[in-house]
Amino acid sequence: MNTLNWPFFNDAHRELDKSLSSWIRQHPEVREADGAEPDAACRSIVASLGDSGWLEFAVPAPFGGRSDSLDVRSLCLIRERLAYESGLADIAFAMQGLGAGPISIYGSPDLKRRYLPPVSRGEAIAAFAISESEAGSDVAGMRTTARRDGNEYVIDGTKTWISNAGIADFYVVFCKGDGEREFIALVVEPSDPGFSVTDRISTIAPHPLGSLGFDGCRVPADRVVGDPVKGLRVALGTLDVFRTTVGAAALGFARRALDESLTHVGSRRMFGGALADLQLTQAQIADMATDIDASALLVYRSAWTRDNGAERVTREAAMAKMFATEAAQRVIDRAVQLLGGRGVVSGNPVERLYREIRALRIYEGTTEVQKLVIAGQMLKGSVEGSGP
Repeated sequence: MNTLNWPFFNDAHRELDKSLSSWIRQHPEVREADGAEPDAACRSIVASLGDSGWLEFAVPAPFGGRSDSLDVRSLCLIRERLAYESGLADIAFAMQGLGAGPISIYGSPDLKRRYLPPVSRGEAIAAFAISESEAGSDVAGMRTTARRDGNEYVIDGTKTWISNAGIADFYVVFCKGDGEREFIALVVEPSDPGFSVTDRISTIAPHPLGSLGFDGCRVPADRVVGDPVKGLRVALGTLDVFRTTVGAAALGFARRALDESLTHVGSRRMFGGALADLQLTQAQIADMATDIDASALLVYRSAWTRDNGAERVTREAAMAKMFATEAAQRVIDRAVQLLGGRGVVSGNPVERLYREIRALRIYEGTTEVQKLVIAGQMLKGSVEGSGP
């Protein structure tokens, strides 16, 4: 089924998808990114995306973007299409949006003018730094601090699991402030005194990832993003927008796995016929297709809701992220099984997808955390008597 025929989309979205598909076919650095050295591949992909105007969807106008606000359906379509081809290409695009997201949504006009145009042109790489070794999904438990000292803030602490660590041109870093419930978001540049990339982290789905150190790191006070005591609102509000797009990436992975499976079962000969002739194979294909359509409905319902004026889509985004990543895991696992020995050979597309999706079920909040978010929203609605 062609998702773009659904009423979630308009002609501009359909043209975007068509143009992006054509562009990807002409850019082998996107299709062949997986397996390349991650740092160099990410830089190359970001530059290509910027040169071709695709990063204009990752920031708002008039700071290099195409519209006054971020169009989440466009972000989802781009991530879905890139993820179908390459997990590394997807994350290169996604981090431009997420890394610059706090500035796009909450930044002052001066911060937007300074940081967003280079992001949209692919000339600057952005990063979102919130996770710590003891504060991942529990962001309120962070220990990195920022204290005011004249016209500067002084940051002390460590961040880890930070995408684009070591290659980013700026990091939006979230810290505890002076008060018990005060948090602050600050833009840190690699040249700021006291900043360092302390180590790089290798994972089963390689991309630039590492830890950041702040040892009396001094940052000018004019680099505060949003309210200087409401940094947690900045973090959660940004994740509220971009979490839906994680589900879109999972959807791209699942679609690729299904297509690889259909090609294989149609040509693989077994027991005097095609593998596709067996009813057990057909049952697997039916489950895969249903999981994909259900994921698409949740992902684009959330994106459409946000694009049509909802201030927050916390419940919808959590549902989309949770279901789409879990469903993609099921789809990809079935693909590996259908391909048999080929499915576990390094370099096979479904082997790569198996590694990619396992990581995506954790990034930007685990499945278990999404369930807590959804339940919290439902219980809040019940108490307030919101009804269906």
